[in-house]
Amino acid sequence: MGESGTGKELFAKAIHNTSLRKGKPFITVNCGAIPKELIDSELFGHVKGAFTGAISNKIGYFEAADGGTLFLDEFGELPEEAQVRLLRVLQSGEMSKVGDSSSKKVDVRVIAATNRNLAAEIAKGRFREDLFYRVAVGIITLIPLRERTGDIAMLTDYLMDKINQEASNQPGYLNKKISIKARNLILNYAWPGNIRELHGMLLRASLWADTEQITETDIQEAMIERPQQVTTRELPEIGNGIDVQGVLDGIKRKYITQALEKTAGNKREATALLGLPNYQTLTNWMEKLDIQ
Repeated sequence: MGESGTGKELFAKAIHNTSLRKGKPFITVNCGAIPKELIDSELFGHVKGAFTGAISNKIGYFEAADGGTLFLDEFGELPEEAQVRLLRVLQSGEMSKVGDSSSKKVDVRVIAATNRNLAAEIAKGRFREDLFYRVAVGIITLIPLRERTGDIAMLTDYLMDKINQEASNQPGYLNKKISIKARNLILNYAWPGNIRELHGMLLRASLWADTEQITETDIQEAMIERPQQVTTRELPEIGNGIDVQGVLDGIKRKYITQALEKTAGNKREATALLGLPNYQTLTNWMEKLDIQ
């Protein structure tokens, strides 16, 4: 379980590669990308003539992964009808192809991943509780990058080494290195897109940097601005006039206070939570707003 971009598939591959199933198939399925009417056929296969367009027999993902691991990504996107049939297969260890009356035994380790809160989905009636408890035997929660700031420097170095290695055979290749100011900017950013966003930003900065050194400006230009969601119901109506600066100061005061409370007063971590460019910006805001 974890937000998008935290590396759920990498963890699934690591589990597979360090198990007795290493060397056997590792099949990845994006449950959210399969059309609803084709889910059974994709997961379990079908026989020729089972439906219009079934011009030949098809092996499903479960059969293809026999002896190995089936990674069900975006698991929470499965519609309820598919959840019922998947539960039956997981309980019995047997599956039937669409249009086939016989069943086949399969030996598959299932690893499911979701960025949804499935407990909340169960409470809303959107996900089957019995399937959740059948799958949720060993639960690994991958925390977002903004809550593991100590890893950002290590991940940045690893990703830059990988980017340099992949580009080493390109014409005019330069081994790119990150300047100290650029590194500080990276360390103080919240990374809402997690490791996937960090990798994409480093790749863009590396592509467009003119020299061997990636500067603070290169990093700023490579970052993609995300629109901030504001709940207008919490904001005052304009009426006959409004103190916009006062409203903005109130919003700043609210979120700075929350960030400091959540980080037990750690200003560096609070800076990352707030998505501010650097530590000094937070300090300046706190002084202006008289926040202790």
